[in-house]
Amino acid sequence: MNRIKFHVKKGDNVEVVSGNFRGSSGKILQVLPKKQRVLIEGVRIIKKHLRKSQDNPSGKIAEREGPIHISNVRLIEKAEKKDKKKETKTKKEKAKS
Repeated sequence: MNRIKFHVKKGDNVEVVSGNFRGSSGKILQVLPKKQRVLIEGVRIIKKHLRKSQDNPSGKIAEREGPIHISNVRLIEKAEKKDKKKETKTKKEKAKS
């Protein structure tokens, strides 16, 4: 099994860089690796018409997020994480003194 590695993952905050939804941002809900697309919360809302059923006796027009190509998305930088190497060095230095 080959796993494709992308620059973003589920739960990351991203900004749309190009396309019709340029400038909008949100959290990634799902990554679709085979199609190289992502679902972003609140971006590219599409309407899906649902047929009458037991769940929807009168039918329904459901709104949900549509996929955007992963190349049109940029990761919004998070707060910088502290390096573990620096922490361990400072702890060792404190222990010596």
